[in-house]
Amino acid sequence: MKRFIALAVSLASSLVLSSAAQTAPSAAVHTTAAPSKVAVIAFQEAVAQTNEGLRNIGDLQRKFDPKRQQLKARSAELDALSKQLQTQSSTLSEAETAKRTKEIGDKKKSFDRDAEDAQNDLQTEMRGLFSTLSPKFYEVMVSYAQQQGYTLVLDVSQEQNPVLYAGDSTNITKDVIAAYNVKSGVPAPPPAPSATGSAPARPAPKAPAAH
Repeated sequence: MKRFIALAVSLASSLVLSSAAQTAPSAAVHTTAAPSKVAVIAFQEAVAQTNEGLRNIGDLQRKFDPKRQQLKARSAELDALSKQLQTQSSTLSEAETAKRTKEIGDKKKSFDRDAEDAQNDLQTEMRGLFSTLSPKFYEVMVSYAQQQGYTLVLDVSQEQNPVLYAGDSTNITKDVIAAYNVKSGVPAPPPAPSATGSAPARPAPKAPAAH
């Protein structure tokens, strides 16, 4: 589950955040002369780590898992056929070798097409998921920032961002996630199965650190 979350974040288009910003209320812009108070947030990771994000990503994972398992089995079959051909090549006739080579090639072409289609479908649904959640999360972030007196919030989840250093006290990621969970009313999903359960435990994704 956590590995899938990392994939979700990596697939989230940077346009999602810009779209959220375009739909944000105009009150987000402050024109007062008050001293600047700056915060940072790992925006995309935060969206994925909300209760609603975890729930929706989990639903998406379960939806695509049968296809993933199918592709995994087909990939293993292709590997087995290729190894078998290599092992038996010295005992097969030229015609039989050519026949099996073509069969494997046809299977691989079909596999590659289906794998690409599945990846494109996953990316489309993942972007749709983020496109739905990001504007709502953005509104909560703006509200939180205004309540706490922040005049600028920088996103550190982008690969290229202007933040060279940020102290822990300026990172509002967890606080905004908590505020969003309260507003959404979505309960926390059940914990992932342990290493002794039906699914292996996976390391949590690391949010990009501010440098």
